[in-house]
Amino acid sequence: MAENWYPVINIKTCIECGKCIEKCAHEVYNQNSSPKPEVINLNGCVDHCHGCGELCPTGSITYFGEDTGWTPPKAATDAGCGCETDCSCGCDTNGANPTAKNLNVDFLN
Repeated sequence: MAENWYPVINIKTCIECGKCIEKCAHEVYNQNSSPKPEVINLNGCVDHCHGCGELCPTGSITYFGEDTGWTPPKAATDAGCGCETDCSCGCDTNGANPTAKNLNVDFLN
């Protein structure tokens, strides 16, 4: 397992399909948050494994510690899912993301 290697999820482009959670057998992701990926076990990730990143339909997974030159197979964009046509993530062919998400940030004083 790795100390300086783990997945980083781009929450702006993630469509919460759950493929990354299903793929990982090392309990890196919170199984109870499915399909929303939540990385909870950084040390559980196998050093230089790209399994979840290869499956991500939007290219929303990169890795802390990446030094091999690997890039997500589908380039994620903030404008939509990053898919071309005939994608499996559920977007329309114009790349519009079907799942609107809000991010609320509370600041504690």
